[in-house]
Amino acid sequence: MSTSPASGSTAGPATRAPLWATLTATLFGIGRMRPGPGSWGSAATVLLWAATSHELPPSLRTPIAIALALLVTLIGIPAATRVARASAVKDPQFVVIDEVAGQLIALIAIPPGWKTFLAGFILFRAFDIVKPPPVRQLEKLPEGTGIVLDDVAAGIYALIGMHLLLHFGLLS
Repeated sequence: MSTSPASGSTAGPATRAPLWATLTATLFGIGRMRPGPGSWGSAATVLLWAATSHELPPSLRTPIAIALALLVTLIGIPAATRVARASAVKDPQFVVIDEVAGQLIALIAIPPGWKTFLAGFILFRAFDIVKPPPVRQLEKLPEGTGIVLDDVAAGIYALIGMHLLLHFGLLS
């Protein structure tokens, strides 16, 4: 009679998501913070990007932001799928990898600074909460795809808003 956790068997009807999926989907547990786990995930992303972009040469900021957003999206979809299945909830609030992807998109090609980071955070959260078309429709896609892609679309809206604010000199 083996009780080894490595055996992969479960004791009850509920299954647990793999550790990699849980850590990824919750951004190492940040998704468990209250209130507003999505806002905590977005804030953590802004702070991490602020620290990272400060250390990068300006010529690498945009390509690295794009690469990170793409990587987070591609890893986030299967992670969110596994965690959603394990929790038996269509879009668990504690899954915040979608906010990470969307928030990173909102900061692509944005000059680092407290005003731009704050504006990017506010715009992304607003579009993520309001969900203008087609953001709400993307939410209806199955599992992790719907969980992540609606935030990707909200990030694209926020990115457009950010570049409009910059173009018209409203963040200088």
